[in-house]
Amino acid sequence: MMISLTDVYHVVTATVPLYVTMLLAYISVKWWKLFTPDQCLGINKFVSNFSVPLLSFQVISSNNIYKMSLKLIYADLIQKLLAFIALIAIIKISAKGGGLKWIITGLSLSTLPNTLILGIPLMKAMYNDEANILLTQIIVLQSLIWYNLLLFLHELEAAIPARTMPDTPQSQPTEMESSEEVESKEEEEHRRTDSKVKIFVIVMIVGKKLMRNPNTYATLIGLIWASIHFRWGVHMPEIVNQCIEILSNGGLGMATFSLGLFMATQSSIIGCGTKMTMVALALKFLVGPALMALASIMIGLRDTMFKVAIVQAALPQGIVPFVFAKEYNVHPAILSTGVLLGMLIALPVTLTYYVILQL
Repeated sequence: MMISLTDVYHVVTATVPLYVTMLLAYISVKWWKLFTPDQCLGINKFVSNFSVPLLSFQVISSNNIYKMSLKLIYADLIQKLLAFIALIAIIKISAKGGGLKWIITGLSLSTLPNTLILGIPLMKAMYNDEANILLTQIIVLQSLIWYNLLLFLHELEAAIPARTMPDTPQSQPTEMESSEEVESKEEEEHRRTDSKVKIFVIVMIVGKKLMRNPNTYATLIGLIWASIHFRWGVHMPEIVNQCIEILSNGGLGMATFSLGLFMATQSSIIGCGTKMTMVALALKFLVGPALMALASIMIGLRDTMFKVAIVQAALPQGIVPFVFAKEYNVHPAILSTGVLLGMLIALPVTLTYYVILQL
């Protein structure tokens, strides 16, 4: 069964507002000069610290965590693990500097699709209401686990160049030890102590940063509230619900606006060059779905669940990872290119996967 023209219209309806938002942001900087670079950074910080956490809370708290498919969760976990291993291997072989930055970027491109806006109408058109249930679970996993892991990796990468090491004490030699033995022992002890101190300092820095990050609290409170609401049927007071919705509803719109602002500050809309653009698209539309297919086969997904898992992995790059990349300055040009071009070719790519899986 192929999707109808009406279904295509619904997909276009979900996509066009994103481009309008990006376009308005782009021309407001490029032509109208309404925002300075510092103001653009401020807008992205607002999105990162207010809009995204509240959106994560809304997504997690409004979905029944007790009815999530364990097989789908396991497949999603394995896909990320396979991507992580593959990226480490590629970086080792290529001897590329800034390894952790490339791992973060590669994971964002290959395993974190735009499921919330484009995915829902497209998946419903392809696989009816069953797909909506499964896709909602993937959205919850992104908000609950993967965005927080992404933040952890960003904070870890920021802490490693920024660390400062205290002097480590060295042990006093004994009369029975030769000078060579003393020197060797001191060097070994110094090396071990220094390594432990470095790890401890980095962990403390990352931990403190995450404890101050609003997204950490938003996901935790969202999980607690979902547990209470779907176990005992307790409803959130309407005044609290409206306070959350008024900010969270504009979360993706503001994230898209921030993307448009960033594009306007670059010398070219495609800010990462042709070669890196091709790599980004390959990671998104080939590597990501292939790893999900392998993970799904390993777990034993069947029928609609198997197809939905693969097709959603071929959706374009998510916008939230770009927001984090811009906030921490970790290859934002690559992710912005992934979002822009990904949405342009999303429909033909996902339709291709849909047809192949129907055979």
